[in-house]
Amino acid sequence: MVSLWGSKNGESNHDEDHDEEQNGEGSRPASRPARREPDERTQLLPPSRAGFLDPDDPAVSPYNLWSVRALRYFSILFLIITFLWWVLLLVSIFVSPPMLHTRGSGFFDFSFTTLTAGILLSGILFFSAPSRAMEVTSLIIGVFLVVDVVIITATARIRFEEGWVGIASVIWAALMAIYLVLVERVVAWGKKEEEERLTGRHETKRSLKEWLAVLSSTIIMVVMIAVVVLLTATLILRARDASLQPSGDRWYVDNDKYEVQVACMGSVTFNDAGERNPTVLIEAGEMPFEDTFDDWIYAAYQNGTIDRYCYWDRPGMAFSDNAPSPHSAGMSADALSEALAQAGEQGPWILVSAGIGGIYSRIFSARHVGEISGIFLIDAMHEDLLYKIASPGRGFLLWARGVISPLGWDRLPAALFKGRTREDRVYGKSAYQGGKFIKQQLQESLVANSLTKSEVSQSRHIQSKDTPLVVVSSGIATRKDEEWAAKQEDLTKITDNLIGWETVNGAPHEVWRTFAGRTTLEAMLKQLINA
Repeated sequence: MVSLWGSKNGESNHDEDHDEEQNGEGSRPASRPARREPDERTQLLPPSRAGFLDPDDPAVSPYNLWSVRALRYFSILFLIITFLWWVLLLVSIFVSPPMLHTRGSGFFDFSFTTLTAGILLSGILFFSAPSRAMEVTSLIIGVFLVVDVVIITATARIRFEEGWVGIASVIWAALMAIYLVLVERVVAWGKKEEEERLTGRHETKRSLKEWLAVLSSTIIMVVMIAVVVLLTATLILRARDASLQPSGDRWYVDNDKYEVQVACMGSVTFNDAGERNPTVLIEAGEMPFEDTFDDWIYAAYQNGTIDRYCYWDRPGMAFSDNAPSPHSAGMSADALSEALAQAGEQGPWILVSAGIGGIYSRIFSARHVGEISGIFLIDAMHEDLLYKIASPGRGFLLWARGVISPLGWDRLPAALFKGRTREDRVYGKSAYQGGKFIKQQLQESLVANSLTKSEVSQSRHIQSKDTPLVVVSSGIATRKDEEWAAKQEDLTKITDNLIGWETVNGAPHEVWRTFAGRTTLEAMLKQLINA
C-alpha cells in the first residue's frame, strides 16, 4: 500500500537502482536531437538578450558619461568667453577701451575671434554626432592657426601692430581648434562605450539624421578651412610688406600709443638776414603722399623751386600706425606737431595740402599761427562738404570692408595675377585695400561732421588773416559739381592775403596728374614762396 507520505521501500529501491543503471559507467548516453541545417527561415543574428536597449533608444547617449557632459559645459563656457571678447573687439573698432588699443587696424583680431566663435558653435551644435571629418578638419584649422601664431610673433612689425590683443586672439583660436579635436575623440569614445554597455555592441551604422549632421558639420568646417587659409596667406603678404623700410623716421606720439612717420628732403637754408627759409610741409589727400603726390614735389625740389620739404603719413596711412578711436583731424594735427618736435624740425612752414588734407593743414595752421609763412590748397575739401564722407552708408561699407579685409579677397588676387608689389600695397595703388587704410577712413568718417567740422570751423576764426594763400582747383571737379565750385571760391577767403586762385581746365581732382596741372602747381608754389 502506498504510504500517504511516500512510497514503499521496495519501490524506492527499485527506482534508485534504475537511476544508477542509467547514470553508471555501463549505461548508454541519452540520445540528442539531430541538428537542423540552416535554411531561409534561420535567423542570422541571435535573439536579443533581455536587459539590452535598442540602439535608437534615447537612453543610449554619450551624455550618460560625466566626462562628456563636462566637455559640453566647457564648450559652452568657452563660447560665452569668446562672444564677450568678440563684442569687446567690435566696440574697440569705434571706441578704443583703455589697454585695448592696437597699432594695427584691429580687424585681424576681430576675424580670428569670429573664427573661434564659429568653431566652438559648430562643435556644440554637432556635439552628439562626432565624426572623423570633423576631427580632421579641426586639426587642419589648428595647424594653420599655429602657423599664424608663428608669423605674427616672428615678424616684429606685425607683432607691434597686433599687440597683445591680436596675439591673444590668434592663440585662443588655435587652442580652441585643438580643443575641438579632443572633444571629438572623447565624445566618439563615450558614444562607443555607452552603446556597448546598453545595447551589447558598438553601432557602426548611422541614421539619416546623423548623416545630415555629419554632412552639415563637414561643410561648415571646410568653409572655415578656406577662411583660415586666406587669413594665413594675407599674413604672409603682411610679413612681406613689413620688410619695406620707410624713407623717414617713425616717432611715438600721444603718450607712446602709436608711431607716425615724418620724412624731410633737402637742407635747411637761410636768407641774407640769417633767418631760416620756409620749409614746405605737405599734407597728402585721400591717398598716401608717396603714391603720386611725391612725384611733382620731388620734381619741384630737383629744379630748385623749393629748397626743402617735409611730409608725414597720417595715422593709419602708409608707414604710420593707426590711432585710437575716435580720432579727429585736430588730433592728427596735434600728433604731427609732436612728431615734428621730436624730430627737431621747426618752422617757418609753407603748408601744401590736397583734397581732405586741406582740412588737416588748416587746423595745423591755426594752432601754429606764428610759424606759418603760407598756405597752398590744391582742390581742397571745404568743411561744409564733410557730410559727404560722414554718411552712415559710407561708414557701414567701410566697416564691412574692414571686417573682410583680413581675408585678402582683393589683395591676394592683385598680388598673384596683377603683379602688385609691396610698395603698391603699403603706399601705392593698392594701399586702399589694407586694413590700416580702411580703419583710417572709417575713423575719419565717424567724426567728420562732428568733431572735425567743429575743429576746422574754429580754426577759421583763429587763422591769421595776413597769411599768404594760394588756391588751385580742378577744372573737371568744378564743372561737375556746382557746390564744389562754390566752396572752392569760399576757400579763397579764409585769409585776407590771397596770392592767386587758378582753375586748371582738364585736370582731375588730383591736379598734378596732368602736365598742365603740374606746371600750374609749380608756378603758383614758386609765387607763394617768393611772397
